[in-house]
Formats: sequence, structure tokens, C-alpha cells
Amino acid sequence: MPLPASYFNDFLREIRLTSSQRDDLITGHKTLRKRLEQDAELSKIIVSTFLQGSYRRATALRPLGEKRADVDVIVVTNLDRNTHTPAEVIALFEPFCEKHYKGKYEVQGRSIGIELSYVDLDIVVTSAPSQVDQTKLRAASVVTNESLEDAIDWRLVPQWVEFSQRTGAVALLTEQIRAQAEWQLEPLWIPDQDAQNWAETDPLEQIRWTRDKNKETNKHFVNVVKAIKWWRTLRLTDLRYPKGYPIEHMVGDCCPDGITSVGEGVARTLEGIVSAYKLNRLLKSTPSLSDRGVPAHNVWKRVSNDDFVAFYDRVQAAAVIAKEALDAKTNKVEATKWRELFGNKFPDAPDDEGDDHGSGPDKTGGFTARNSSSNPAGTRFA
Repeated sequence: MPLPASYFNDFLREIRLTSSQRDDLITGHKTLRKRLEQDAELSKIIVSTFLQGSYRRATALRPLGEKRADVDVIVVTNLDRNTHTPAEVIALFEPFCEKHYKGKYEVQGRSIGIELSYVDLDIVVTSAPSQVDQTKLRAASVVTNESLEDAIDWRLVPQWVEFSQRTGAVALLTEQIRAQAEWQLEPLWIPDQDAQNWAETDPLEQIRWTRDKNKETNKHFVNVVKAIKWWRTLRLTDLRYPKGYPIEHMVGDCCPDGITSVGEGVARTLEGIVSAYKLNRLLKSTPSLSDRGVPAHNVWKRVSNDDFVAFYDRVQAAAVIAKEALDAKTNKVEATKWRELFGNKFPDAPDDEGDDHGSGPDKTGGFTARNSSSNPAGTRFA
């Protein structure tokens, strides 16, 4: 008999961003965006700002140790990439950073990183899109502060309104949203200072793809991503790559549609990775994974052959443990196997004798009782 859903719900609550971390992210990015849009010089070239990354896609994890939560801010400009070099564009933003974030920012390959005491921010500057897309990129569905976790009916359409801004006519608004065809926007271009050229990116397509995949997996996908990313963070500390989005992308390619639980999704995804990249492992060759919306971009480009081999072998071992968890005959054995993967953030189960799905205080350290499903506060993707 499989573990009650409350076990994974409690685990997910332990690895998600805390309420205070979410508040810090919101404060950090709202302050940054407001300062950018009010800057006397930059306001002349800024078309729009919007969020991208794991926070927007609802796949962000609680940071470990001294690390801080992070959020990426796309800054759409009206600058022509054919007449401005990446270095010239980044240089336009340095006086702003000196003014507001002196000693706390660093120019990186494709962004400007800002390290604050409570949050990390990335400014990702893009060149001018078409005039039609510039108008669309100012719409609420683009510039929203809400993640996929908050905005459960998010669609890239003109009528979409943030949940916090809606009035009583929610049902009518929802029908209007569903009836509209979504925009197909062109990819944006970001300055790549390392390569000294402009590179395509399509963060909105990544968000849309994640939303659709989550729907096809009975809303379990984003939690499968969080679970596997947590396993990687906790257990693969010796590997520099892959991490973050490249792992999320591979999980997306290998997570089956129609899964009925997070545990099933984790196990079948790990098995899927082992099956899909068996030949790459045999050849000791890193696979190429095409980015959503920009097929020419390989999101696994930075992963060396040695790192891929090491990652694959760890996944293969983890897949065995996950299968043993799903095949377990008792709650105790299953929980023990999941804890082998995820550590003590995953709650323990009572001993097999007299197992009543309860969780005494000396067994779980305060996790919720197991006689009913628990739904972590602040999430709609349990």
C-alpha cells in the first residue's frame, strides 16, 4: 500500500521556499524593477521588465546553508543588437548598479548579478523586439509578479489579469481567458559577453511549456522537479554540473504524462533518464538538449563528458532506490527508501508493527499526522 500523500506533501513543504524567503524575493525584485523603470536614463530605453527562472516556473528550492534564494529579472530594451555590442549594452547599466548596488554587483557572462544580504538578483538585458511584441511584452500576463504556483490559470493573452487584481467576476474572466489564442512571441536576444555576440532566449516559452507539462502530469510535474533537484543538491555535492535548469529540462523530457503521484513521477523519471541516455553513457558523451523555444540552444552545453557520466551513474543508482520505494510492502520500508534519496526532510514512518499511518513526535520531529492528506500552505500543486 503506497504512502499517504501527506508524506510527500510534508517533504515538499520542507524543501520549498519559506514564506519569508518568498517575501524577500518579492521585495528584492519589486525594488529592482521599480528603480530600473524610474531611472532617469534607463527609463528611456526600457520597454518592459518581467520575471523568469525557477521562481516564476514554481520549481524553486529552499536554499541550503548560507546560500540565498534568487530571482531573474528580464529587462527588455529598445536597443538594436545590430548597432550595439553586448559590452556597450551592459555598460549602460553599470552607473545604475553603482548608484543602488555599489559593491554588491558583478558583471557576468550573460547578466549582472546582484548579491544582497537576503536575496540574489540577476539582471538579464535583452535587445529590441519587434514593435508588435514590444506592446505585448507590457501586458499583465508578461509582467506579472505571480508564479505558476500562484497564477493557476496563467495564459499569454491580453485579457489575463493577476489574481491579486481581480474583482468578483472571476468566472467570466476565466472563460474569456480560455477563449483567447495565446500569443506566439519571437525569442529575445541577450548579450553574451564571453562569446562577444547576442544569443537567443525564450523564457516565456519555458514558462508556458512548464505550465502545460504540469497539466499533463496531473499537476505533479513541478513537484517532481523540486524533488529531483533537491536530491541532486543534497547527494551530488561533488558535481559542478549539471544543476538548475538543465536538470529541470531533462526531467521535463523524461517525466511521463499521466502520473498519479510525486513518488511515481520521481521513480519513472529517473528510470526514463537511464533509458533515454544509455547510449550516451556507453559512449561517455554528454547529450544535447534543445531549449524550449530556441532549438539551436543546447541547455547541457556546459556539462562535460565526465560530469555527465558521473551524473548518469548516480541517477541509475537512485532509480533503483526509487523503484524499491514504490515496490515496498510497508510504509516504514517505503519511507526509509525515500529518506535514502531525500534525507531527513522526508518524514519517517512508524515501525511496521501496528502501523496506523500515525507519526509520533519522536518519529518525525513534528510532521503532520498521517491519517489524512496534508496540503502545504501556499501551494496549489500538491
